[in-house]
Amino acid sequence: MALDLDEIEAFYRRYGFVVLRDLLGEDLVSRLERECAAAQAGVLGGELPARYGSTQYLDAQYLDDPAKAGGFVNYVEHIEELAPAVPETTGHPAVIAVVRRLIGDRAWLSGEDKTGVVYQDARPGRESGYTRIGWHTDWQGMPSLDVWPGLAFTVHIDPTSPANGFLRLVPGSHLWATPAPYRNVNGVRVPDDARPAGGYTDTAPPFEMPLGFERVPGEIVLYAERGDLLLHDGYLWHSAARATDDTAVRRHVRGSFFGGDESSYRRQFIKNAAR
Repeated sequence: MALDLDEIEAFYRRYGFVVLRDLLGEDLVSRLERECAAAQAGVLGGELPARYGSTQYLDAQYLDDPAKAGGFVNYVEHIEELAPAVPETTGHPAVIAVVRRLIGDRAWLSGEDKTGVVYQDARPGRESGYTRIGWHTDWQGMPSLDVWPGLAFTVHIDPTSPANGFLRLVPGSHLWATPAPYRNVNGVRVPDDARPAGGYTDTAPPFEMPLGFERVPGEIVLYAERGDLLLHDGYLWHSAARATDDTAVRRHVRGSFFGGDESSYRRQFIKNAAR
C-alpha cells in the first residue's frame, strides 16, 4: 500500500486522528487475532505470570475471586512479549514512517515500564468488568511528564458498531489547551506538578469536558473495519461507547508512541514503583 505522508499528516494535524485502512493485511491481522486469543487463554488458565493479566477494570466483587466474573479478563498486558505479530505490527516500516512523520524522528514505543502494548477484549456482558470509558485525553493521564507529543494506536481485530461499541471523539480538540482535570471520575489524585493544560495552542476549550458520557458538541462517531489502524493524538478528546448487544465482542491491540523525553517516563515509573 502506497502512503501519501503529506495527506496523512495534513488530515492528522487538522483533526487529531487518522485511520489507515488495508495497511497491515489480513494475514498479519489473523495472526494477531490467534496469538492474542492464545495469550488471553494462558492468562485465564493461570499459565502466565501475573505481569500479563489485569483486573484493573473488574468490578470490586470480582477482585478477590476473578472466577466470579466467569473466568474472564478484559486485558492482556505486555502482549508484545507473547504475540510475535504485535512487534511485527508496531515495527512495520509503514507504521514507523507515519508515526515519525506525526510526532518526530525520536518517536519511541511505550514499553515495559507500564503495561506495554495491550490486547483489549471489551464486551458488555456480566462476565466483563470493562464496557466503556468516559471523556478524557491521554495527556491527562500523564500531565507532569515531558514525553509529549504522543499518539495512541489501535489495531482493530473486530469491526465496530453500535452492537459492539465504538469510539467517540471531538475532531480538532487536540488544538485546545485542555486543563489538567481538577477531579477524576475514578477518584485518582491529579499530581501536584501537573501542567495546567495540554494542547497545541493556548486556546481554551469552548466548554468543559464532561466526567462521564454526556454528549459533547461537535463529537463524531468513528466506526472501524477489521484491520484498521487508528492513530489519535494524545491531546484529542475521546471516549468509548458501550455496546448494545450483550453477546457482542470488540477486540483490539493498542499502545502509545511518544516523541518527547523517554527518560522522564522511566523516572516516573521508578518513582511510582518505589511507593
